[in-house]
Amino acid sequence: MDVRPQLLDALSALRDRVASVRLPLPLPGAPRARQTRAELLAQLDDYLVPRLKAPEAPMLAVVGGSTGAGKSTLVNSLVGRQVSEAGVLRPTTRTPVLVCHPDDHHWFAGMRVLPDLMRVWVPPGEEEPAPAPRGRDRSPGHGQATHEMRIETVSTLPRGLALLDAPDIDSLVVENRTLAAQLICAADVWVMVTTASRYADAVPWHLLRTAKQYKATLVIVLDRVPHQVLAEVSRQHGALLTRAGLGEVPRFTVPELPESAGGGGLLPASAVAPLYAWLAHHAQDPAARQYAVGRTALGALDSLGRRMPELASAVAAQHAAAVRLTSAVEDAFKREGRRVRNRLDQGAVLAGDALTRWRGYPLDTSADELLDSLAESLAALLQCAVAAADERIADAWRREPAAGAVPLPTPDREAGERIGMAVRRWRRVLEELAEEEVAALDRQPAPDPDAVAALLVAALLGGKRARPAGEKLAERIGAQAALRLRDRGGELVGDHLDQVLRAERDRRLAPLEALEVTPEPQAELIAALSLLQKER
Repeated sequence: MDVRPQLLDALSALRDRVASVRLPLPLPGAPRARQTRAELLAQLDDYLVPRLKAPEAPMLAVVGGSTGAGKSTLVNSLVGRQVSEAGVLRPTTRTPVLVCHPDDHHWFAGMRVLPDLMRVWVPPGEEEPAPAPRGRDRSPGHGQATHEMRIETVSTLPRGLALLDAPDIDSLVVENRTLAAQLICAADVWVMVTTASRYADAVPWHLLRTAKQYKATLVIVLDRVPHQVLAEVSRQHGALLTRAGLGEVPRFTVPELPESAGGGGLLPASAVAPLYAWLAHHAQDPAARQYAVGRTALGALDSLGRRMPELASAVAAQHAAAVRLTSAVEDAFKREGRRVRNRLDQGAVLAGDALTRWRGYPLDTSADELLDSLAESLAALLQCAVAAADERIADAWRREPAAGAVPLPTPDREAGERIGMAVRRWRRVLEELAEEEVAALDRQPAPDPDAVAALLVAALLGGKRARPAGEKLAERIGAQAALRLRDRGGELVGDHLDQVLRAERDRRLAPLEALEVTPEPQAELIAALSLLQKER
C-alpha cells in the first residue's frame, strides 16, 4: 500500500476519463456498458482513490445481503447496542449506517469515501441528528445527492475498524439496490450475510462471483441456522462455495436464536464472537490488515485492465453507430443535391405555372409575375428534395438500432417557410445584381432592371427550355455583360442550393450532434489505462 504520487495521478486521470464517457445510443450491450461505467466510477470514487490516498484509514467492512438476512441485527450485536434499525418489515427507503470508534469519526465525517452521500450523525449529548457536508451526485444531469449515510460512534469497536450496514441487495426499491451495490464497491472487506433458507438464492451468488472476480477480501456469514440442521446446512453451503471456487473464504455460522426473531434484540456476544475476532484481528494486526486491504485494492486495480477495454469498446460502438446515422443524413442530402442540379439542367423549374408565365412574357406576364412564378417553382423543387431526403434518412434509420435515441425525420411544415424565405432572399440578391449591371451600362435608354432580372433568372433556372432567355438578355445588355451576369448568377444559384440543403441537413443532424458521441473518449480511455499500467 506504499503508493507513489504518479500512480495516484494516473488513477485520477483514468477516473476523469471514465466520468466523461457518454453512452446515449440504445445499442445492444449499451445498458451493460452504462452499468460498467457506473460501477467503475463508484469503485474509483468510493474505494480505490480514497484508499490509495489514505492507506492508514480504518478498514471498512460493508455488511450486505438479502432482505431479512439479519444484517442489522448482526451489526448491532457486533457493536453491543442498537445502532441500525432492524426488523422484518423494511421501510420504503433505508439510510445506511456506518459505525466506527469515536477516534475514527473524522475519517468518515468528510467526503473521503462515498462522496455522493450526505453525512448525518448524532453528536454526544444531543438527540437530533446533525447534518454533515452534502455529497455530490456522479450522474450527469442530477442535482445534489438525496441519499444520506448516518454515522454512529461506539467505543466497543476497536480503532481502525468501521462497519457499514447496507440496504438489501434484493430490495424491491431500485434505488436501494443501486445504493447497496455502490456501498459494497466501497468496502475493504465484503461481509455477505445469508440465511439457512436463502443461501442458494441467485442475487447473493451474483455478488459472491463478483467478489471472486475482483479478488476482494470476502467473509460469508450463514445466519439464522436452526440447531437441528446446522451441520447439514453448513456442509451443503460449503460444498456450493467449493464448487464456485470460494472454498477458502472465511465462513461464520450464527445459529437461530430467540433474539433473531423479529430483529428486535441483540444476539449473545458468544454468537458473534468468532466474526468479531476475525474483523478485529484484520483491523489491528498490521500483517493481517495489509493482506485484507491490499488484496481488495490490488484486485480492484487488476480488474481495471479487463473492464476498461470493455468500456472503450462500447464507446467505439457508439461512435460507429453515430457515424452510420450521420452518413445516412449526409448521403441522402448529397444525393438529392445532385438530383436538384440535374433537374435544373433539364429545365424542371420552368414547368407548370412558371412555364405558362414564361410563354406569356412579356405580352401577358410582367417581369415581377415571372420572377414570382420562377421563385415558387424553385422553392417547390427544393421542398420535394428535402422531403425525399427525409424519406431516405427515415428508411436507413429504421434499420439502425441506435436511431432510437433521435427522432426520425418527419414532414416538416416549417421547412416550406424556411425554403421559401431563402429563395426570396436569393431572388432579391439577383435583382440587385441586375440593377448594378444595368447601372454600369453605357446605354440609352437603359434597359429595365426588372426585365433584366426576369430574363437572368429564367436563363439560370430554365435549362434548355429557356435558351431564348439568354439570347434576349444578350440583346438587352450586350453579350459580354450578359455572359458576366450569367456567370455571377450561376455561382449564386449553386451557393444558394448548397446553403438551403446544408441548412436542412444540419437541422436533421442537430439532435445527433447534441448527444456528443465522439471518437476521442475511446482513445482517452485506452491511453489512461496504459499510463496507469505503466505507473504500476
